[in-house]
Amino acid sequence: MRPGIFFFVVGPSGAGKDTLIDGARGVLASNPRYSFATRAITRPADAGGEPHEAHTVASFDELERGGGFLISWAAHGLRYGLPAALLDEIRAGRHVVANGSRASIAELSTRVPRLIVVMVSARPEALAQRIAVRGREQGAGASARLQRRVTEQVPRGVQVIQVANDGSIEEGVGRFVAALDGAARELHVVRYPVDTWRDSVAYLPPDSVVGAQDFLRAERVEITAGTHSLRSSVHVTRTEPLLAEDEIGLSRRAFEDLGVPEGARVAIRRMSAPSSRDALRAKLRGAVLDQAQYAALLGDIVEGRYPDSEVGAFLVAATRGLTDDEVVSLARVRASFMTKMRWDEPIVVDKHSIGGIPGSRVTLIVIPLVAAHGLAIPKTSSRAITSAAGTADAMEVLARVDLSADEVRETVRRARGCIAWNGRLNHSALDDVMNTITRPLGIDSNRWSVASILSKKLTAGSTHVIIDLPYGPQAKLATRAEALDFGQLFERVGRSLGLVVEAHATDGSAPIGRGIGPALEVRDVLQVLGNDAGAPHDLREKALDFAGRILSWDPAVATAAAGRARAETLLRSGAALAKFDEIVEAQGRHDSPVRPASITHAVRAKGARRVARIDIAQISEIARRAGAPLDKAAGIDLRARVGDTVADGEAMYLIHASAAAELAQAAAVAALNCGVH
Repeated sequence: MRPGIFFFVVGPSGAGKDTLIDGARGVLASNPRYSFATRAITRPADAGGEPHEAHTVASFDELERGGGFLISWAAHGLRYGLPAALLDEIRAGRHVVANGSRASIAELSTRVPRLIVVMVSARPEALAQRIAVRGREQGAGASARLQRRVTEQVPRGVQVIQVANDGSIEEGVGRFVAALDGAARELHVVRYPVDTWRDSVAYLPPDSVVGAQDFLRAERVEITAGTHSLRSSVHVTRTEPLLAEDEIGLSRRAFEDLGVPEGARVAIRRMSAPSSRDALRAKLRGAVLDQAQYAALLGDIVEGRYPDSEVGAFLVAATRGLTDDEVVSLARVRASFMTKMRWDEPIVVDKHSIGGIPGSRVTLIVIPLVAAHGLAIPKTSSRAITSAAGTADAMEVLARVDLSADEVRETVRRARGCIAWNGRLNHSALDDVMNTITRPLGIDSNRWSVASILSKKLTAGSTHVIIDLPYGPQAKLATRAEALDFGQLFERVGRSLGLVVEAHATDGSAPIGRGIGPALEVRDVLQVLGNDAGAPHDLREKALDFAGRILSWDPAVATAAAGRARAETLLRSGAALAKFDEIVEAQGRHDSPVRPASITHAVRAKGARRVARIDIAQISEIARRAGAPLDKAAGIDLRARVGDTVADGEAMYLIHASAAAELAQAAAVAALNCGVH
């Protein structure tokens, strides 16, 4: 058991210390954890004032010499002492409350395990009135009491609680008891050896001083330590390592988020109902919310004021119905959670694809084409989540992508463009919360996505954004009509946000390029930029088309046709390849670029036939089984495309892997369903 607390109650004469202590003694009489000290005083027993153990000077001296006092002091012509037996009570876990002297704080702090000083104060007029009423001092004596100043400083590490006693006795006693109870219920942080990934979880022992079962009924709690705070769920633990009754264990994520050292004192309280709950309930009923309501609601979600169940319910409701105005509001609110990058440029362009098409590494060609023309294009991209490669994964084959905002600015200053990972740049804390719920539940919404995507473009400082919307049977958008409708939403919301947005529906029925996986996709990109005769034609054409449309935003180019011609010139001349090399250098070229893995397995046709379709989901899955995107050398090299005729036994694609086990696993999946039909 941890030792108890020594509450040393101090304050000027007339502050009402005796009254507060006497009141607290009555309130806490049934609580065995509290003990109220009786002082030894060289004052007759019938002299009035607090109940005390009366002593003569001689008997006090004798007791003091015999070690009978924990501490003693002199004040106002009297001697005061607190019995040494109080230390035994503290060691037994009881909290001792004692009236004391401010001049004795430093000495006492060295004699008890934990000292808390309770500073009782009152207004000067109240002090004067109380001294006069008790009648122990008259005239000059009363004035001396009022003018007495104690200058001793409280030692570092000793906790001080302030209690104002200016009102009625009932008010003062209430504040005093609340102060004692609050301090006694403080917990000490323990780093609990549990990794709950992104969830913040606190652990209490069954016999916790704060009442573990009471907090179990709370969906969320707030844990505070000075200016540090944390919102988490609470579990009760009876397993090793056992927690003491005044300890609170924090999971790895919770401990890191709170940011205080182990052993620090914290307070815990139930989370009050978020002020935005009315807005959340309104959305669950299908109401339309305004920007202020979304700001409050999303702010409370980020702060952890809602349990996952309620956030999930909100997200489901949001996917069912968001007006255009709501999408605009969501984009603006989401952008407010991120730090905006600012550019001294009239035009800052960006490109975004909703993705889902294997091998479509168009961005790595478009960025150097646009930058070679001279437009600023600071591209921030994501890593793969369910596919075999993201833009950032592919660029990382050659160069650093985890750039800071300052490094992005310097790269764009030097090379006019960059291809960086957005995790360090326009990453939103809201995404962390939302993704942990939406991904396991499979929640998706085009309208929610528009708000998310365009909020990132706002914070990236973009002025002009082009959107690639692939459609096809297995793409995120099933039909061209759906893609066109989605594109119109992008453009409408973009206008409301002050952005120039142009969205284009593109064929997403088959992979683009031959490589699927970071290193293999970069190989295709370099073939296109290098004007290699064997470069994938579809990848080259799509890149030129998007680059031409972006270049048309330059008033000197003006049309998509002129932009396309300009892009072709930059590609043929080698200017785009030189610019790509410049961007790689500016971001930080790797000493050894990743090459496609040398261990391969050929997936061959069973019978001569014409390729009618390629299952993009299955091809991506096989590439991932081979190790992509974590293993940047792994993936698939397509040899057969839609419309090609393959002979019996001809290789339709090669699987690349860095390890035999991954290659065997990918080959086994391909044997069941090769994905080429």
